[in-house]
Amino acid sequence: MLTGKTIIVGVCGGIAAYKVVEVVSSLRKLNAEVHVIMTENAAEFVTPLTFQSISHNPVTVNMFAEPVYWDIKHISLAEKADMVMIAPATANIIGKVAGGIADDMLSTTIMATKAPVIFVPAMNTNMYENVIVQNNISKLKDMGYTFLEPDSGLMACGTTGKGRLPQPQSIVESIKSYFSRRMDMEGYRVLITAGPTREAIDPVRYISNHSSGKMGYAIAEAAAARGAQVKVISGPVHIQKPHTAVIEDVTTADEMLEAALNSYNDFDIIIMSAAVADYKCASIADKKIKKTDETLSIELVKNPDIAKELGKIKKQGKVHVGFSAETNELVTNAKAKLKSKNFDMIVANDVTMEGAGFGVDTNIVKLIGKDGSILELPLMKKIEVAHKILDQILQFKSENS
Repeated sequence: MLTGKTIIVGVCGGIAAYKVVEVVSSLRKLNAEVHVIMTENAAEFVTPLTFQSISHNPVTVNMFAEPVYWDIKHISLAEKADMVMIAPATANIIGKVAGGIADDMLSTTIMATKAPVIFVPAMNTNMYENVIVQNNISKLKDMGYTFLEPDSGLMACGTTGKGRLPQPQSIVESIKSYFSRRMDMEGYRVLITAGPTREAIDPVRYISNHSSGKMGYAIAEAAAARGAQVKVISGPVHIQKPHTAVIEDVTTADEMLEAALNSYNDFDIIIMSAAVADYKCASIADKKIKKTDETLSIELVKNPDIAKELGKIKKQGKVHVGFSAETNELVTNAKAKLKSKNFDMIVANDVTMEGAGFGVDTNIVKLIGKDGSILELPLMKKIEVAHKILDQILQFKSENS
């Protein structure tokens, strides 16, 4: 699969460096040409000889060491690379690149390459969550660098949290996916609704739900990576917004419906992943409601059903995809929505299942087509689920063109 591809693997000084040996070995078995660059700290965890033996290529550690071949090493590797992957990506290398610092072979090669660069962070949970590290990650994402999400679990330091290097096979699958994925959505225009909506009760309170927007944003990122023109109509979220998509921020269901209707004619594929509040207050108090009584009654009225309203005006050639977050009778409820809202496909998930609820980075879904077909997906990262959804959409369009 990777024949003819040159991958530069940058190894930084972290306890997870030993896992990267398996990554390099797997890439070699897939016929990739692999060159390893190690920081001096990385060489304290795994010897360069180990990577040299596995990669079948000299390993570079010292920028000023006598070259094996007569070339400017960081320039030659940077130019021949089809991809540069940094694993484990420490807070140090992330900060260096974000700050434009190139003071060793690895950071210099990253600066010199025009190939895609993928960071695979691995560090102590507190370090990973540090605002400086997160700001550096956000800055690099905005510049077009790619990040694989670290796993959660028991850390080498004894704490539990997010920051573990993903399993080697997961990293390799991400690399394979990158090279196997064509720009198969070039020319398509994708409109996505994402996140929750908020319905005011008074100036300080509102009705909403637990949706984080992560699934919708993952679809936006995946579609853009495959060449699509993407717009997201987003409710209030607290996650990094994809720099590859146009974002229109809204708050209420009425605002989301208006934005969707205004944009509808300009898009081919409509993906409605937003968790829209079903009800809103019949009247909104203009001042904060004081807790003077033991009970409080608020009159609620139905919000517009955005998916159903768009389904009523659905035009020939457009694809409508919906979501069904359920706690029981998953398939039955999802199929009912599929029909009533004129969807071509619905993505159904049971939010009571571990790893499939709100706010997490993974999902477990069933993709149900209007022809009754059901594709069951196992626990996957949401970005992987996003690509599976897009694969099914393209298949549907191909079969119905």
